[in-house]
Amino acid sequence: MAEQYTFTVNGKCVSTSKQTSMLRFLRDELHLHSVKDGCSEGACGACMILVDGKPTRACVLKTQRAVGKEIVTVEGLTDHEKEAFVYEFGVSGSVQCGFCTPGMVISAAGLLRQSPDPSDEEIKTAIRGNLCRCTGYRKIIECIRLAGQVLRGEKKIDYEPEQEDYGRVGTRTFRVDVRKKVLGTGKYPDDIEIEDVWQNLNRAYGLEEDVPYRRRSRELESAASLPEGLEMSQERAALARRDGSIYDGNAENRSDVYGFDASAMAYASCVRAAYPRAIVRKIDLSEARQVPGVIGILTAADVPHNKVGHIQQDWDVMIAEGDTTRMVGDAICLVVAENRDALEEAKKLVHVDYEVLEPVRNIDEARRPDAPKIHEAGNLCQSRHVTRGDARRALKASKYTVTETFETPFTEHAFLEPECAVAFPYKDGVKILSTDQGAYDTRREVAIMFGWDPKRVVVENQLIGGGFGGKEDVSAQHIAALAAWTYKRAVKVHFSRQESINFHPKRHAMKATFTLGCDEHGKFTGLDCEIFFDTGAYASLCGPVLERACTHAVGPYTYQNTDIRGYGYYTNNPPAGAFRGFGVTQSEFALECVIDLLAKKAGLSPWEIRFRNAIEPGLVLPNGQIADGSTALKETLLAVRDVFEKNSGHAGIACAMKNAGVGVGLPDKGRARLQVEKGDVVIYSAASDIGQGCLTVFCQDVAEITGLPMSRIRNAVSNTENAPDSGTTSGSRQTLLTGEAVRGAGRKLREALDAADGKLSRLEGQAFSYVYFEPTDKLGAAKPNPKSHIAYAYATNVAVLDDEGRVTDIYAAYDAGRVINPLSIEGQIEGGVLMSMGYGVTEDFPLKDCVPKARFGTLGLLRATQIPEIHAIMVHHEPKEGEIETAFGAKGIGEITAIPAAPAIAGAYYELDGKLRTKLPLEDTYYRKKQK
Repeated sequence: MAEQYTFTVNGKCVSTSKQTSMLRFLRDELHLHSVKDGCSEGACGACMILVDGKPTRACVLKTQRAVGKEIVTVEGLTDHEKEAFVYEFGVSGSVQCGFCTPGMVISAAGLLRQSPDPSDEEIKTAIRGNLCRCTGYRKIIECIRLAGQVLRGEKKIDYEPEQEDYGRVGTRTFRVDVRKKVLGTGKYPDDIEIEDVWQNLNRAYGLEEDVPYRRRSRELESAASLPEGLEMSQERAALARRDGSIYDGNAENRSDVYGFDASAMAYASCVRAAYPRAIVRKIDLSEARQVPGVIGILTAADVPHNKVGHIQQDWDVMIAEGDTTRMVGDAICLVVAENRDALEEAKKLVHVDYEVLEPVRNIDEARRPDAPKIHEAGNLCQSRHVTRGDARRALKASKYTVTETFETPFTEHAFLEPECAVAFPYKDGVKILSTDQGAYDTRREVAIMFGWDPKRVVVENQLIGGGFGGKEDVSAQHIAALAAWTYKRAVKVHFSRQESINFHPKRHAMKATFTLGCDEHGKFTGLDCEIFFDTGAYASLCGPVLERACTHAVGPYTYQNTDIRGYGYYTNNPPAGAFRGFGVTQSEFALECVIDLLAKKAGLSPWEIRFRNAIEPGLVLPNGQIADGSTALKETLLAVRDVFEKNSGHAGIACAMKNAGVGVGLPDKGRARLQVEKGDVVIYSAASDIGQGCLTVFCQDVAEITGLPMSRIRNAVSNTENAPDSGTTSGSRQTLLTGEAVRGAGRKLREALDAADGKLSRLEGQAFSYVYFEPTDKLGAAKPNPKSHIAYAYATNVAVLDDEGRVTDIYAAYDAGRVINPLSIEGQIEGGVLMSMGYGVTEDFPLKDCVPKARFGTLGLLRATQIPEIHAIMVHHEPKEGEIETAFGAKGIGEITAIPAAPAIAGAYYELDGKLRTKLPLEDTYYRKKQK
């Protein structure tokens, strides 16, 4: 008989003979989903549990080492602890994507149980093992401090904020998803089990809403748990029965209703290429297919159309025999199995015969005339030429000019939730429960792979554990759908962290040369620059990102002579695509550094030269667009002038602008439908909330326009079948475009309410839809003043160093229009600024012969003990009388937060020691010594 390992989980005795990590045991056997799988490498802290009162990473603790220990997860905290954390995480604005939150709660609980009144430094130390990519940690630290007050009895919980009856535009509103994210009860795709698939199908087919089954996670929430001695297998099988229904535990009945084998979840994963460039001579699946539990193995031959891609369909679903790999993330085959053990065993038994070829490592190699062609059309993926006026003549006539060359690296998004999707047969196609930034985009790409009408693919986003642009391309979704359709099963695909790092698109690495000129008064005269992007193995969003890098390379200033050439090249590196800032992080870093050099030549302070050239309402941007009345760049400069001057000699400054909406002549629409259901207003919108809080914003919009309490407004479980296409969560567009669509639908509802004497019950079943579309002009439009984008946000950051070169403070002033939810926007600023700081001083993505050498714990992600003080400052131009503000005047904040801090820090080092640093991450600093 196998040895039994016995320990206590949430107050109950549990035994197992499995030798596995506690992460897998708690999730797979006990179904405790607050314990998140963020990396399984001991780096992220998303799987934190209390072991004998000490916060411990569940992924590194084995069951055999847990014998006799007392384990507590979020489910097992006291009710008082749970409510304290829900309340304080909500009122402090500490929740964004939420994937790291349960792990943070555990670390906080462990601290507060031992030290009820900790200092901020003690809190930082306690959570240094927990990574957060969204918040910047400041609000989490505040939350833990305040939760301590509640647990000590010094402060009472006020439930009114969570009830949200007072939420309106401009109020500090408790996010609508706080409770389920804090307690770990919300569902990310990796939390989906077969019972959740049943529930989803029952809702879709109009069957019973609630499937009565027992979850050990629910049982273990209190001391009144499973009866002593109940075996795990018995508990799993003990489905509650309803006579004559499909819920009687009979798999055949259930399969008859759903039209496929819905008895259990299947699991799928790809065998990935061992080399970035190699001919696949032979794929031997014979041994792998013999592994018990293997359902089947798919190759390129099984894919109806073996190309996908967000814009350009150049990305192979799988590499066929005889074809050449383009990166180490390429899929060779897809193994589908009944369980994870069989899946991993079979993957090891897939044998691939390669003919290894020399890879194309960088832009310089890709540009060579004799370079191997990564794609048939050549290595130039995309190019852009943005010009206005006569830059050459203007620079020649300039009093001062500066020319410098800059380099920036690939950057990993490092969202805390790795890619995951669950797919199953649905009607005449498939349904995908996903975690991506655009449900309709995923639908389109999956339909391309199948060669189907897109309506046969239904995509429904679950909770999304961060994105930052890295979840715009399909990753797990299409291969899960392929397996589900082929084998008529519900299939889960979950990426390992290293698989995620190797596969998904990064921020583009850049090499660029900038020349900027000014007159004797420091007024900019012209800009010439040449930008080269490494887009890696596949295009992803190379074209739009390159275009945005070029159009925004001019900065938020007013001058009219520009010549910007941009080129994106294929290499055998991991692909590059969208990343928060969308190319502007790279080009603005270069421009702002050049401005500092030009200021020195012109005898002006870095603040003064920027203020003299700053755009303001009525003036013309370098692209020809006339700045609208909301433009408040100068106000952001004024907001930080005193602190910059006070810290002269060890402070740097940088400005930025970022568009809201896709713009440049592309059809970009916001869509929403409000429906009255059971006395509530339900918002239908396929917009992805990746942590930015747009679902809360939409509720605030409806409350503002209708006067209804927030408690009567909720978001639907939206998908591509029941909700309108609200566009991609990209380009800082959801608050503005979909927000205006929600407002438009809300106006219609308000009119109907007025006609119904304010009685919502009279409108039961009625729907109110609205589409918002504001045309823009295409790039290079033959107009003197084209409208490239519907709105721009503006920013100025000041970074302050101490004598050791440590960043102590960042003053971050933003014009993002009217603030809908101050609580959320502060968190967005703090998180974006810290991300930009990491980009500037610590984060790197080392490659050797195109193979990533970083693991999650070595990416240089900043932790709570490394953060500076971040001072969020908001400015806003009030509208003139009679001026109508779209989306209540909001312009979006998501991307611009991540742009100016890096160049501001570079400027601070330049002021401190006079050394110009032209490469990121900055070398010879407190954070990173000069590389030999």
